[in-house]
Amino acid sequence: MSVIAADRKPASDRKPARDRKLTRVAASSDRRFAAISHALLIVWSVIVIVPMLWVLMSSFKSTGEILSSPFSLPDHWRIENYANAWTDANIGRYFLNSVIVVVSALVLVMLLGAMCAYILARFEFPGRRLIYYVMLAGLTFPVFLAIVPLFFQLQNFGLLNTRPGLILTYVAFALPFTMFFLYSFFRSLPHDVYEAALIDGAGDWRAFFQVMLPMARPGMAAVAIFNFLGLWNQFLLPVALNTDQDMWVLTQGMAAYASSQVYDIDYGALFAAIVITVVPVLIVYCVFQRRIAGSVSQGTFR
Repeated sequence: MSVIAADRKPASDRKPARDRKLTRVAASSDRRFAAISHALLIVWSVIVIVPMLWVLMSSFKSTGEILSSPFSLPDHWRIENYANAWTDANIGRYFLNSVIVVVSALVLVMLLGAMCAYILARFEFPGRRLIYYVMLAGLTFPVFLAIVPLFFQLQNFGLLNTRPGLILTYVAFALPFTMFFLYSFFRSLPHDVYEAALIDGAGDWRAFFQVMLPMARPGMAAVAIFNFLGLWNQFLLPVALNTDQDMWVLTQGMAAYASSQVYDIDYGALFAAIVITVVPVLIVYCVFQRRIAGSVSQGTFR
């Protein structure tokens, strides 16, 4: 009996062995999950990147080269495709209209959205929650349901087929998302900083613009990028509310250019126009992608 008792290991000795086994199982599971995740990301990257590279390569080809050898490099790099798209298809004018409309709408929606989110997040007053939830309901409202009322409202105000009318419409539809995104940032800012600003003699306006707004800069940058992507790619609202060809934005011009050529299509110029449309979005995203990820996590977990 004494020999059997001596051979038995105490529970304290068996526990580390069990912990090591669980650790090995968890590590093996983590490695499998990481391998599957990386494989899926690689496949997804190929699906996204290869068509973009093909469009870029085709933008330097002639129509005959694209149809005869779509996946080969150009025999002659045709820079004139971009000139043809910019001038013959009026992409330059549509590009300028898009820049004016999107930048103006972006500035307005960021200013109004930040002020609205700040008031709802930092001040207590009757109806505050009601206003917050009503604006959140705007996120669920389908755009196409508002097209007809918007058309007649802009027509009555003399803003139909004008840049100001399109800008105000963009601001109205981007405002709920902007307020919702920035609400958590202003909610998480320390109240002591605001009180210190008031003690130093700053009023409410100065405390907002010089103290609180700079502290929410990461969130402002992220929501500005998201709004830019959405407004730049907007198609339904301009088609319904902006029918004057001189005021067309880039998405309207691209659709008209692609459908106007019918059988005699200059594919090289068409792909060049696509590149011109996509490049600003890619530049904005690549420059600020790190700030997007960081600010989204701050706004979610604070």
